[in-house]
Amino acid sequence: MKKIAIGLVLIGVSVYVSCGTDSSANSAANSSENPISSAAFSSRVLNESSSSAISDLLISSSSAVNFPDSAISSSSTGNASTEELSSSSSNAFSGLCSSSFVLLLSSSTISSSSEELSSSVAFSSSSVGGSSSSWAYSSGEYILGADISKFQEYEAAGYKFYDTDGGQKTIFQILRNHGFNYVRLKTFVSPTSVYGYAYSGCEVSSSYGPAAFGGKDSVIAYAKRVKAAGLGLLIDIHYSDNWADPGKQHVPYPWRNIASSSVMADSVYNYTYNLINALKNAGATPDMVQIGNEITNGFIRHAPPSDCWGADTVALPLSVNGGMGTSSGIWNTAMYLKKGFAAVKAVSSSIITMAHIESPQNTATVEWWMNAIINQQGVSFDVMGFSAYTAYSHGTPSTWKTLIASLSCSYPKLKFIIAEYNGGSASNAYNHDRSRALTNTMMASLSSGLGSFFWEPAESGAWGKGMFTWDVSNKTLTANFEDFEEFDGVLRSVGLKRITPGKAEWSPRSWR
Repeated sequence: MKKIAIGLVLIGVSVYVSCGTDSSANSAANSSENPISSAAFSSRVLNESSSSAISDLLISSSSAVNFPDSAISSSSTGNASTEELSSSSSNAFSGLCSSSFVLLLSSSTISSSSEELSSSVAFSSSSVGGSSSSWAYSSGEYILGADISKFQEYEAAGYKFYDTDGGQKTIFQILRNHGFNYVRLKTFVSPTSVYGYAYSGCEVSSSYGPAAFGGKDSVIAYAKRVKAAGLGLLIDIHYSDNWADPGKQHVPYPWRNIASSSVMADSVYNYTYNLINALKNAGATPDMVQIGNEITNGFIRHAPPSDCWGADTVALPLSVNGGMGTSSGIWNTAMYLKKGFAAVKAVSSSIITMAHIESPQNTATVEWWMNAIINQQGVSFDVMGFSAYTAYSHGTPSTWKTLIASLSCSYPKLKFIIAEYNGGSASNAYNHDRSRALTNTMMASLSSGLGSFFWEPAESGAWGKGMFTWDVSNKTLTANFEDFEEFDGVLRSVGLKRITPGKAEWSPRSWR
């Protein structure tokens, strides 16, 4: 059981109607430039925001697989609003599970009264508690996470971090002070290879020094600090040497000459096992591991790039290509996923495994992908994650709630997470319309919802606006009060607390 605050005003109670789901479905379980970023960082944005990326799937083959018509459609949505999540219209829940109930609460009426709601999270559950010195993330808590992979690079460039109270702190202390309890770190196979993330002139600025950021050693070093801070740890494996996203999934340079999918799958297994086992041996066993990054179109499907931006997406031979546009590509992607997940579980069966796709507004595409991978190919994993950027027309929290509630019917063994979001509805902008808070109250309201990860809090770009202010001259990053106060205000409703030494944990303004 988990304690969460309940609003005094009950907007409505809806009973889900029968899914009519076949039992077989249940058998299987970015960028504006900041002062120290290179122009290469924009490659992620250009590829993620392009709706034409789906055409990359259509590799010429007699066994080509057709997408549903709606798979390539793009919905245009506005900002999230409180009303979207508090609507009691039963139409929004047509086709959902029987014997389930949903309490639709107006997020504006959350009060200090509390009730116990049962949590169906399959992992052991406990509430946040204890002193700030002994506090650590505990499996079963709501995940309020952030991907802070680039903060290691900022530190190397000499930047200092300041909280909303003006005090200098580590990024881990700042996150904990505002209720965040989980960190996501990206990793690449060989980032120092030609045109890799840490290759000279590409993503990593020369001011960072010689460290191969995004590589095994740097990720282990930072992961140890994450765990020492008591935070949960998610490792996001890109299976590329640079950004992998919907528009590009370049094979790692060391694997470029592999001609057999079985050998490629073994490479996935060996790399994954060695990485996760090294983290375990370093005392930084991940709580969760993500196999592949935004792989709706499949992964390991392009030849090595000829520049830092990966503009030349030349398809790999069909024998190893993981593009989801062909039957052989679906088979290959499924095999690579199986090997990756198996490697994680071989290190520790308790590590949670996640698959990650994007564009949750395209319901038909999401359902097609999950059916192909889970039901038809028999891939088993624990969590389905989505990139969900309103600025990329991915929808709003109410869109994602409807999708996840429906998918929970067809896949009752799966849990769901928003693996990336920002809340901004336009490039380099956030309207402070509380869509970030709504993303989390929405996820917490779903029995299958585990939580969310805010993507790179200091970065702004086409996906939205960051939560820190840059001072280049003094090399400082300062947490913005208004941005973090929004998260402070949502903690009680998702069952979390602030962890601030010597101060009242419940008060968003306790340091004042």
